Amino acid sequence: MHLARLRLQGFRNLADVRLELPPEGIALVGPNAQGKTNLLEAIHYLELFRSFRGVRDAELVRFGEAFFRVEGVVRGATGGGEERTLAAAWQREGARKRVTLDGVEPERLADAVGHLGAVLFTPADLALVNDGPHERRRFLDIVLSLNEPGYLGALQRYRRVLGQRNAALREGGAAAIAAWDEPLVREGARVFASRRAWIAGVGEAFASLHAEISGGEPAELVYLPALPTDARPDDAETFDESLRSALRSSVDQERRMQTTVVGPHRDEFRMRVPNGGRLRDVRSYGSGGQRRSVALALRLLEARTLEEQRGRAPILLMDDVFAELDEARSERVLELLERTAVGQVILTAPRASDIRLRGDRLPRWSIRDGVIQMGEWGP
Repeated sequence: MHLARLRLQGFRNLADVRLELPPEGIALVGPNAQGKTNLLEAIHYLELFRSFRGVRDAELVRFGEAFFRVEGVVRGATGGGEERTLAAAWQREGARKRVTLDGVEPERLADAVGHLGAVLFTPADLALVNDGPHERRRFLDIVLSLNEPGYLGALQRYRRVLGQRNAALREGGAAAIAAWDEPLVREGARVFASRRAWIAGVGEAFASLHAEISGGEPAELVYLPALPTDARPDDAETFDESLRSALRSSVDQERRMQTTVVGPHRDEFRMRVPNGGRLRDVRSYGSGGQRRSVALALRLLEARTLEEQRGRAPILLMDDVFAELDEARSERVLELLERTAVGQVILTAPRASDIRLRGDRLPRWSIRDGVIQMGEWGP
């Protein structure tokens, strides 16, 4: 599958445009602040129907415009293959969003998520390492929502129940609090189990990818469910009883804090790399190079998961991906991508000389002040 056509209206600083994209992808060249990342943001919006930058839809509308609209046609490998049209629009009046698949508005927005099949690489991925647990939980939730049936629904139900339970804690009614315990346990255990299973299942792949990027350094992923250490189950099937027990044990603390203190909303997972003769948390002890290697390995792991679950190569959206890597790591990442990135690639770079992936095989496009054109700009 590849993104065959893209139509943009009123999105960020990008000029309204209809683009025909080749199956192999493109390399978009232009100085900073011209709109390169905005194009990748617009494409990726069709995967999750929200900005990867975490901003509100209102901030995606071009200044002076009343709405934005993004439409993409995803096509199979051959001319007679499967074809789907994904579209999303948001208008200022009424702050209304409309998403359609092949012209039909799905009953739930969750039903539209994940039909593009794209993975985004940006320099901001370093936040997966440097920032707090929220960024890592968000990474897990996106990967699992896109690749495990039922996960997104369980996560949404858990969040709704959590909100109701926290409201009861603030109001102080014991019976009202207890009424939400079992729904919280049921949905929370489902989220816990899925996260644990995924991390356990990809541990070897993560270590292998990291070793290729780093030049042989070992690494590991460790899941730390938000339960007391003595309540963490050895068997994923017992998460429900572990969470139920942890809720009973935390009654006094929750009433003091007026919030739920155990559950997947406080989960964490850690990435460990060598330091001082043992594997340690990269966030606390890793060098700059180690942090970048880990962040890249996580994104490549996301791409591999998507390919394994869907049986097709993902579309890779790559925003100046080699910019912050040292030369040795850059060469290893390039070699790895040349060997494994078999689907469509849409990448950006500030200069044509910075385009390294696939050499001259990607058509060169240019961007200036939000205007995209095939080929290079003239003088």
